[in-house]
Amino acid sequence: MLLAWALIALIGATSVDTSAVAQSVLFDFDAAPIHTPLPIDLTAGGITAHFSATGQGFSIQAANTLGFTPPGFSGNCLYPSSVFSSDLVISFSRALTNFSILYSPQELGCDDSARMKVTAFMDGTPVGTNTAIASTPGTWPSETLGIATTQGFNNVIVHYDAPPPTCRDYGVIFLADNMSVTPAPEPPSLRISRSGDQIQLSWPADATAFSLQSNTNLQNPNSWRVITNTPTVTGGNKAVGLPLEAWDSFFRLRSP
Repeated sequence: MLLAWALIALIGATSVDTSAVAQSVLFDFDAAPIHTPLPIDLTAGGITAHFSATGQGFSIQAANTLGFTPPGFSGNCLYPSSVFSSDLVISFSRALTNFSILYSPQELGCDDSARMKVTAFMDGTPVGTNTAIASTPGTWPSETLGIATTQGFNNVIVHYDAPPPTCRDYGVIFLADNMSVTPAPEPPSLRISRSGDQIQLSWPADATAFSLQSNTNLQNPNSWRVITNTPTVTGGNKAVGLPLEAWDSFFRLRSP
């Protein structure tokens, strides 16, 4: 899988750096316009999430609309628009590796709780699924539903999967708040610069799963070759020097 690449069109005095650090991002819905129905786009930490739903959907409402606030909820939350089941569908502007959301199903004095399910997709292809059941049942209990994968995903569906096994005073709806996501890490940076009569290529030393490759013709994807020069390691970076004649080559870092 290609995770990072850079091209040299002309060798100049500047270098190319595409590095970025992945951090968890919280969507708490408090800044979302109150009473707004889905679909809606919200942005936090440079990630845009598009919220939509099946059925009659959800809207942005105060967490205490019921006259009380479920444990862990505060400010605004996603509130069901009817008493009928609706899936919460969320797509993201970049790939993620972790997703979680706090939910509270409609249950009144129950001894057990509903099963909720999240399914993650990458461009429509299923990546994984996970379920959760409130560990402390009762009246509008709260629990966190999440999924983490090594393979990135950019879409999730939150689904009311099964009612409580014994409780009879319930509804197939849920509130949701405090969605947390972790973007997939950016590929390691490949820095390119000129030093005297050499091209200098450098990248993070901890990117041990990547090989440096070159190509003189992008029309032929089979012509990429591994550069076997032994890199030097300085200050947490690997570096390879190549003759200036390689100025018209293309370079990339590639993982297996």
